Amino acid sequence: MLPVGGRPAPGVRPACSRCEAGLLAVRGRPRTAAGAAPARTLFSRRVGSLFASDPGWPAATPRPPAIAIPAGCCIIGKKHSGAFQYMTHHNTSNEQHNHGASRSRIDKEAIEGAVRTILKAIGEDPDREGLVDTPARIARMYEEIFAGMHDDVAKHLEVRFEADHDEMVLVRDISFYSLCEHHMVPFFGKAHVAYIPKDGRVTGLSKLARVVQAFARRLQLQERMTSQIADTLMEHLKPMGVAVVVEAEHLCMSMRGVRQPGHLTVTSAVRGIFRTDERTRAEAFALIRHGRS
Repeated sequence: MLPVGGRPAPGVRPACSRCEAGLLAVRGRPRTAAGAAPARTLFSRRVGSLFASDPGWPAATPRPPAIAIPAGCCIIGKKHSGAFQYMTHHNTSNEQHNHGASRSRIDKEAIEGAVRTILKAIGEDPDREGLVDTPARIARMYEEIFAGMHDDVAKHLEVRFEADHDEMVLVRDISFYSLCEHHMVPFFGKAHVAYIPKDGRVTGLSKLARVVQAFARRLQLQERMTSQIADTLMEHLKPMGVAVVVEAEHLCMSMRGVRQPGHLTVTSAVRGIFRTDERTRAEAFALIRHGRS
């Protein structure tokens, strides 16, 4: 059973109502733990105000006096960007179980606890002045740099234009930062993305950069990221071909291990005509190298 205030007891993390676990009922006035039903607890007026002030609530739809949210998904009493989205989703019986925006899926409280544990493990005092806010800073940082983990990459390619263009389109030097999944330290560099439109339809140039960023903002391997970018463009743009080249320095080689700062790892992925036609592939690689020493 959850205490009033919404914080689960140690070791207890109920799932949502669709998983047949306990519910948290939200009403406009508080109830004490003694007055709560065995499998649920009631929360304060400020929680009820979440749906009372929601600008997205349809004007013609009555606001319910009570609504159920999954206990393990939102800690009531703390600011949570996905809180109201959860309430509306679980109030509608035919809605899918949905965690909402990617950032709401990051458990920042768990990250803060883990960082404190690491600080203690290396012999530091997490409560000293210079470190007291470090766990929260790292949690916010992870929320940002892992924002691509739940990003629907396809949405970036939904907008296309009739341009009557069937020649190569190349965006060079797209900067990115990612984290290697082996040591969780950064690798960073440039991505070069080329494609040849089919039937004269192109996508916005910025969309190519957004696809790169979406795949970079997650735990990655450079080889996998290169292929993911190429495959996504082939699947959703349906061009004649795609070529992707990624150049990056990996801090797991620069600051530890063999300690070779300044190295460059280059990976490529070619699809369609870039794979089958040697001249087209050579043209793309020449344009990527153009102007470089």
